[in-house]
Amino acid sequence: MTATHPADPRPEREPGRDRAQEELGRLVPVLFGHAAFQQLNAGCRLGLFELLDAGGPLPAAKVAEGLGIPHRSAGVLLLGTTALGLTTAGNGVDGAPGETGTEEGNRLYRNGPPVAAAFREGLWPVLRDIVEFQDRVSYLPAADYAESLATGENTGIRHFPGTTRDLYTRLAGVPGLEELFYRCMHSWSALSNPVLVERTDFTGVRRVLDVGGGDAVNALALARAHPSLRITVLDRAGALEVAERNIREAGLADRVTTAAADIFTDPWPGGHDCALFAHQLVIWSPEQNLGLLRKAYEAVGPGGRALVFNAFSDDDGAGPLYAALDNVYFTTLPFRHSTIYRWGECENWLREAGFGEIRRTTGNGWTPHGVVSGRRPAP
Repeated sequence: MTATHPADPRPEREPGRDRAQEELGRLVPVLFGHAAFQQLNAGCRLGLFELLDAGGPLPAAKVAEGLGIPHRSAGVLLLGTTALGLTTAGNGVDGAPGETGTEEGNRLYRNGPPVAAAFREGLWPVLRDIVEFQDRVSYLPAADYAESLATGENTGIRHFPGTTRDLYTRLAGVPGLEELFYRCMHSWSALSNPVLVERTDFTGVRRVLDVGGGDAVNALALARAHPSLRITVLDRAGALEVAERNIREAGLADRVTTAAADIFTDPWPGGHDCALFAHQLVIWSPEQNLGLLRKAYEAVGPGGRALVFNAFSDDDGAGPLYAALDNVYFTTLPFRHSTIYRWGECENWLREAGFGEIRRTTGNGWTPHGVVSGRRPAP
């Protein structure tokens, strides 16, 4: 007797349903974005990427041994970093990516293209600092993003002790955190400032006022690249302690100096023909930014210039992804109005402050940093 089977009651899959499932699959990196970061963070904290850079490709057992963690833990970590492209898995002596084998012992791991590029370009210490900043400063407050949007307040600041409404003064209340902040801001600037240092035209500029210049990272980079420039770092006294040390260590005290002031309420030192706002206007409200640019207009004199250097979002409001995601930090932490503004908004503030010859200088790196410049009309 021949066995019979009922027809499969499930309908054939429809092309539209397949497309829907594919689209839903694109939610995975968003739904598990917190976990994706922790794979990177764990690799940094445990030393995975340094180990693979120095001795890779390595099998999982050697990774476990080198990191001093259980074999199972190494397997979990390598699954995460490899799925994200932070590491690659290969089979055989050369560990060539894409030749994944069936035996775990034959699988060799090395750093993936983005991590390998960071080591190759000498940027790994910079990226490692940025990961630490995200871990210790940005991560927990990011859970307050929805509340910050609803209230218009930087509610993530509640995670740091103090009563002030800005992140910068509260960081001083946590041992080591203010040092971490300035170290990581230094790293962000070092990563993004080639557009300022290498692509911005300083023809005719003699003296630059670096408004809110912090630890002098941009001032020092400009001084090294443009020997004719003299630069004054203008910031609050507490921030300038770090700047002055960095200037001395760089041996540039003859060309880079400091001046302590509240950039909003105190007068600015004279004698400068260019005012630089590096990573400043993303912190303040549009009204405060306009006020700072008006002070710059008076400070630089006829023919003088203003330069705004930071990350920008696109004028159509559709991206880039970097700016969209980084705005979680700006919304939850620094000040209640902090945000990554659009290029056009910055250009309009310069015009309203009286500057002309408005120009954009875009970068060629992977971050959306650029410079918007304007010139005060000559008489």
